Amino acid sequence: MPVIQVQYPAASLDAAHKAALGARLTDVLLTMEGGARTPGGFAFATVVFSEVPAADWYVGGRTDASYVHPPGKFLVRVTIPEGYMSQVHKTEVHAQVNDAFLDTLGGRGSAGAGGSILVIVEEVTEGDWGCAGQTISLASIAATVGLPKTGARFQWVRAYFAAKARQFAAARYPAGVGGLFPPSETDASP
Repeated sequence: MPVIQVQYPAASLDAAHKAALGARLTDVLLTMEGGARTPGGFAFATVVFSEVPAADWYVGGRTDASYVHPPGKFLVRVTIPEGYMSQVHKTEVHAQVNDAFLDTLGGRGSAGAGGSILVIVEEVTEGDWGCAGQTISLASIAATVGLPKTGARFQWVRAYFAAKARQFAAARYPAGVGGLFPPSETDASP
């Protein structure tokens, strides 16, 4: 259930650029979901653009382009469920988002190309994501998008949450504190 939010200075993206970026960033989301080009995968793939007044966006203490690299300044927040990505996966997302902007807006080959495209991957703690009035776990998201629970990616997710459960137990966290995978998923064998 990843979400990409793009903040951009006013008048720096027109409707055609947003449409092209929306399509490219949706592709990034689906790739992040393990190639989940399913109805569930498409339903979760959300991209939101937010325009910021140019006078409100400072880089290096200035609102002009003195310290801005091509194709311009953008803040991209990629929100994902906790435990869904290894650092290698996150690094791939950073590169894919940057490429989407450079391919869509140009600037590739320029000095510092992409240097003003800031990409932040933010993890939502297990149990803190909800939809349709229900708390949803990463396990239910994986089922909705069609990520096989027997695959390497889901096995990594299980290992992550099993380790987190051991940490919580060792620290004597109280029962029901949240942030843990459903026990049936943590202990399940492939």
